[in-house]
Amino acid sequence: MGLSGLLLALGAVSFTAAPGASAAPGTSAASGAQDASSVSVVADAWKKSPVYVDPAASDQLSERQADALAEKIKKADKPVFVAVLPDDFPRQALFRQLRTETGVTGLYAVRLGDGFDAKADRSVLTGNAVANLVSLVQGESAPQQLDRFVGQALVQTGGKAPESWGGGSDNSVSPGALVGVGVVVVAGAGGAYAIVRRKKRRHEEMQRESLRKLSVVVDEDITAFGEELDRLDFHPAESGADDAMRADYERALDSYEKAKSYMAAATRPEDVRAVTQALEDGRFSLSLLAARREGRELPERRAPCFFDPRHGPSVEDATWAPANGAERSVPVCAA
Repeated sequence: MGLSGLLLALGAVSFTAAPGASAAPGTSAASGAQDASSVSVVADAWKKSPVYVDPAASDQLSERQADALAEKIKKADKPVFVAVLPDDFPRQALFRQLRTETGVTGLYAVRLGDGFDAKADRSVLTGNAVANLVSLVQGESAPQQLDRFVGQALVQTGGKAPESWGGGSDNSVSPGALVGVGVVVVAGAGGAYAIVRRKKRRHEEMQRESLRKLSVVVDEDITAFGEELDRLDFHPAESGADDAMRADYERALDSYEKAKSYMAAATRPEDVRAVTQALEDGRFSLSLLAARREGRELPERRAPCFFDPRHGPSVEDATWAPANGAERSVPVCAA
């Protein structure tokens, strides 16, 4: 499997609505009303919980499953939003409208009928990584698909969950009650600390395992970039070489060394982003160098090829759709 297949959980989007049913404030934000939901209803439900199940799509994900998924997201404290919607829900500019209505930087995943797609703000997750993760879980049942997608994404998604998911209370408390609570808190502090420690250890173990899986593929990509440098067979003193070519080559070498250094220092899956960015920078430098040597017009800076970043920068956008998914424009290379 290439880098695009495993850098899953490592792009910016925006997301109007007509009047519809109000979502009940349950954990999964699913209600018993059968009126069709609108974008504003979904966004309002997301203020209370990360998972919304439209009443018309309740056969896709049960309340218990939605609650469990929401709890997983809340515990990770990540801005991951999930919606399960019926097939007849308006599709046009859906993600843009959802993002706009919600107003939170994050990762947005939507199960629409039997199709599934996701988008994210680049500051929390790169578009290429989100698309790869979506491709990986296509064709699965809603519970399995959403659980796998969320489980992988939570490990590497940046940012923080909305404070409104905490469910804190605004009720006032008397001084006497505070004293009583304080006694209980002190008595249970040792046990609570032990629980926190165990959860922290489990989280750290999950992070190490995710990093281990990523490192296998990322190391292969670093090696592949080194081989690209060798195949280029550029010598700074060769006939026809100019300062611009030498600068491109030097930047490519620097990117190669940075990628190796960043990977060696990585302790969390999130750290891999710096590695992939260094490799992206290096491949763009190589494309500039190749164009100069061949006397071609210099390429513009574009995102890496969607299907395999090792192909280098993309040259155009093409329409592509995953199995049972919605069509979207993706960057592709000349191949």
